[in-house]
Amino acid sequence: MNRFKLLCLALFIAPVAVAAQQPTAPPTAVPAPHDTVRGAIRAVDVRARTVDVTSGVGYALRVVRLQVPASTQITDQADGPPDRIGLSELKLGDVVRAVFGGPGTQFVAYTIERVGRMETGVESTP
Repeated sequence: MNRFKLLCLALFIAPVAVAAQQPTAPPTAVPAPHDTVRGAIRAVDVRARTVDVTSGVGYALRVVRLQVPASTQITDQADGPPDRIGLSELKLGDVVRAVFGGPGTQFVAYTIERVGRMETGVESTP
């Protein structure tokens, strides 16, 4: 009878002990949810590192405020191959395409590409 109890106990504990020795796989990185916006720059705040982008069609306009960390890749694709530029080189009226994500209303830009410039059609006189 003692042999039977010992065998049952060994059969019960052995799979648990073997499973505990198996290496665990590292957790896979879950990609952050992202969205894109294409539009014209409405405001740039270099100190706060934010950019406001206005986009939309017709009367359906929206303004997206993006936090721009120092690690965000900002490129200029308006004239030929993409060149890296700084946040301070983005100006009002620049047409950009930005990939961003984040929880709630706090959006963080992953990449910003300047693709052109809006022309106002108004000429200034000296």
